[in-house]
Amino acid sequence: MSDEARFRVWRGDGGAGGLVEYAVEAHEGEVVLDVLHRLQATQAPDLAVRWNCKAGKCGSCSMEINGRPRLACMTRMSMLPPGEPVTVTPIRTFPVIRDLVCDVSENYLRARQIPSFTPAPQTRPGDFRMTQDDVRRPQEFRKCIECFLCNNVCHVTRDHEENRPHFAGPRYLMRVAELEMHPEDTADRRMIAQDAFGLGYCNITKCCTEVCPEHIRITDNALIPLKERVADRRYDPLVWLGRTIGLRPGLRRDTPVVPNTGF
Repeated sequence: MSDEARFRVWRGDGGAGGLVEYAVEAHEGEVVLDVLHRLQATQAPDLAVRWNCKAGKCGSCSMEINGRPRLACMTRMSMLPPGEPVTVTPIRTFPVIRDLVCDVSENYLRARQIPSFTPAPQTRPGDFRMTQDDVRRPQEFRKCIECFLCNNVCHVTRDHEENRPHFAGPRYLMRVAELEMHPEDTADRRMIAQDAFGLGYCNITKCCTEVCPEHIRITDNALIPLKERVADRRYDPLVWLGRTIGLRPGLRRDTPVVPNTGF
């Protein structure tokens, strides 16, 4: 069974562009990416769409569908209002290369700025002994597929472009939190998170959590605990005393984890 769907697709490049309406066949059970592929095959062979796995695990097909940041491969046509046009635009926070493809390279530049996993110097391969309880917190963050929908929807940069040089966004603040919570890591990245990555700009509105296709509790399990650790590092009187007399900084205080119920 097939129906005719109306798609309003943004066409253009970094200079200019606009919405172009198409009538395209849509079959029962299809996702938005299926219909975009049919549109490429039948009417718009030059339509630029980034995709790879079509299974919700590569994060490539990020776009805004009816104004909401989504993965095109995970958005079924049946989820959208029947009989109404489907508006498809590129994710808004990043520069457009062409049509639905954006330049997200600034995210990878941020990734390279994070100090990598740093075990104790005396640790040798095979020395790690960790229980599941040890790894349960950073393990959740490893589910990230780097679709950058969280960075796209964050109003700190989405609505205030002047903040972009100073704010790494939820994805890479979450990466800092992941390493901070690793039981075998010894580096202290808390001041990097605050001073270089702009953790203080985040006002925990949870918009990043709401759009995460992997249902990671970014705000509750990464950003808020990271803010608490930064506060401990900067304002805890015992840590201040340790810094003053030259002791190694890094007093850690664990915070309760909010169970991930998004599976």
